[in-house]
Amino acid sequence: MSRVASRLRPFGATVFAEITERATATGAINLGQGYPNFDGPDFVKEAAVSAIRAGHGQYAPTNGIPRLAELIADRYPTLGSLDSASWVTVTSGCTEALAATFLGLLEPGDEVILIEPTYDAYPAGVALAGAIPRFLTLRPPKFDLDLDRLESLVTTATKAIVINTPHNPAGKVFSRDELETVADLCHRHNLVAICDEVYEHMVYDGEHLSLATFPEMSERTVTLSSLGKTFSLTGWKIGWAVAPPPLTAAVRAAHQFLTFATATPLQHGAVAALAAPPSYYTELTESYRRKRDLLATGLSEIGFEVFLPAGTYFLMADHAGFGSKDDVSFVKRLIDDFGVAAIPPSAFYHDPAEARSLVRFAFCKDEATLAEAIARMGPLRSLAS
Repeated sequence: MSRVASRLRPFGATVFAEITERATATGAINLGQGYPNFDGPDFVKEAAVSAIRAGHGQYAPTNGIPRLAELIADRYPTLGSLDSASWVTVTSGCTEALAATFLGLLEPGDEVILIEPTYDAYPAGVALAGAIPRFLTLRPPKFDLDLDRLESLVTTATKAIVINTPHNPAGKVFSRDELETVADLCHRHNLVAICDEVYEHMVYDGEHLSLATFPEMSERTVTLSSLGKTFSLTGWKIGWAVAPPPLTAAVRAAHQFLTFATATPLQHGAVAALAAPPSYYTELTESYRRKRDLLATGLSEIGFEVFLPAGTYFLMADHAGFGSKDDVSFVKRLIDDFGVAAIPPSAFYHDPAEARSLVRFAFCKDEATLAEAIARMGPLRSLAS
């Protein structure tokens, strides 16, 4: 008999762990879980090593070491001069920041609007808080917001809306018009915006806009991001939440009992990372643009319908032409018969049928690995209808 609490029982094991385990067991190239197959910058790693050697091995302040909090605050100049001590909370990755935000802000029975396909931690975090998700579905090819449908989801119980831009897994970068509509909705219905911006430096088309910078939105927005994706150090789990003091108090009320503090020497490494020059971010974006284009071209030539992402390091495609009944069976076939792992996106929808013909690939790999994955999938061409 399962002893898993009923609020978590529907979620099972995360799809990322399942796919990575299968890829490892079969020797498949893992284009599923979103971690790079290359390491982060040496100057960041050396700063963490130096911190260990200097004796920074005890608890950090629960809200983060002061210098890191200051550098995080400096990343949001359009919000004005932030008091990092009262606006910034350093967390153990963005996933913990999300959990702390949900647990700190939501009461049981509150409703939260989630835009799907959605990172699987969102509905699980909402469930942990005893809240109720309301889903707005984005659909290919453009994954645009249905603004009328969004309005219809708001009830007297609605407390918050989660915005992920650039969006995982769709790769969409929300436009100014779309975000203005969200801001207006928040004003009219007194909603809190929870903004996940971990892919903010991976934008290839359009521009990244923070909802907190829109008129009168800073007071009702919790902005979340992390170090892992931008600096290819996903295992460090250094994230943060930036919010005005009343919302920060809610985040910290939960954070202190979830992790209390984040790894001290890695926070010192993060200080070095966030002091990187602008050229670092330019080179990062251009590198991922090349990887995106390499994978997109290869998949298109094989016979996939590719939905070119404007941001993130994920790419959604349609596999309908290859004869599989759904995304789960296609991914299993891709791993077992072609030696390439991907993610079945039905894990990101409350109605799995929405993703029946879709598959998500991660291109946070070196170009040789991407080229090898494309070559392995080449025989699919003969199956394309």
